[in-house]
Amino acid sequence: MRLLCRILAYLQGDGKDMGKETEEIIMAGFGGQGILFLGKVLAETGMMTGQNVSWIPAYGPEMRGGTANCSVVISKHEIASPIVTEPDTLIAMNIPSVAKFIDKIRPGGTLIYNSSLIDQKEFRSDIKVCAIPANELAAEAGSDKTANVVMAGAYARFSDMMNFDAFLKAFPSLVPAKKKDLLEINLAALKKGYDCANSAH
Repeated sequence: MRLLCRILAYLQGDGKDMGKETEEIIMAGFGGQGILFLGKVLAETGMMTGQNVSWIPAYGPEMRGGTANCSVVISKHEIASPIVTEPDTLIAMNIPSVAKFIDKIRPGGTLIYNSSLIDQKEFRSDIKVCAIPANELAAEAGSDKTANVVMAGAYARFSDMMNFDAFLKAFPSLVPAKKKDLLEINLAALKKGYDCANSAH
């Protein structure tokens, strides 16, 4: 059904590559890594750029320490289904996340993984791979709790839908205004993730 909707949209549109007009992302890790907030960052940024978005969280048996993943779809078109089965991008925060979702990434897609916790070096040969030492970069930004935000910055480097400036503009609405110090730390983490991904590619 999703493929049919894309074909119809292509025929009704101007003939552009539909892959650049819709992005499907899965982000996964263990509870406590801020996976759902990471999904909200992407969805909020997509909305602020005037695009259609969907955000679906999934929990494991435990909120903290268990598994968590989140699916986000960002599109210039109406979203036919929010279910992501073949993501353009996988953001993996730990080893079980890679094991569970690596084979689902579409050929030509992107894996962004947290090399602080994942020491695997070889992955599929038909995808782009970017290693981000998210935990270390988060600590450098001022809080080890911002590893998820570091990954959002890395994602901004690869996204065809949203640039880095869009993420910078979205963050003030995601962090309480009374916590200015947290906003500054999050923006620093975002930039570290982007710069790391940019220097790697």
